[in-house]
Amino acid sequence: MYTSFEPLVGWAVLIGTCLYAWLKGAVPERLGAALLFLGTTLALVIQLTLPVASRTVPVLIGEGLLAFGFLALAIRYASLWLGAAMILQGIQFSLHAFYLVMERGHDRLFAAVTNVVTMGIIIGILVGTTLAWRQARLAPQD
Repeated sequence: MYTSFEPLVGWAVLIGTCLYAWLKGAVPERLGAALLFLGTTLALVIQLTLPVASRTVPVLIGEGLLAFGFLALAIRYASLWLGAAMILQGIQFSLHAFYLVMERGHDRLFAAVTNVVTMGIIIGILVGTTLAWRQARLAPQD
């Protein structure tokens, strides 16, 4: 499936972050992590099952749905990290649309921006989860 070590490290970081958010985070962090995990898994399924020529539109739709999901969560929970995740995912959607319209193949710039966006969202989930966990620990016990 993968030909290099880096994607495996990326998946390990993603899964570890999602587990951390699920175990220690509040509802927004859990939902955000679940949304990111589902979006990434959907992208992997598209990459593995569809021919190269027909992957672009489904992936673009998935990017848009992920950005919309982060928008809905950001509006519902008024969380700064969710707003940042929504903006980052919007950047990823815009990049994908640009490459589609300009009929450009994926190059190093595309890969770099995709990796920065994904790491930014993961860092946002980590920060949001840590803050929610800290706030829950400092809250007075009833």
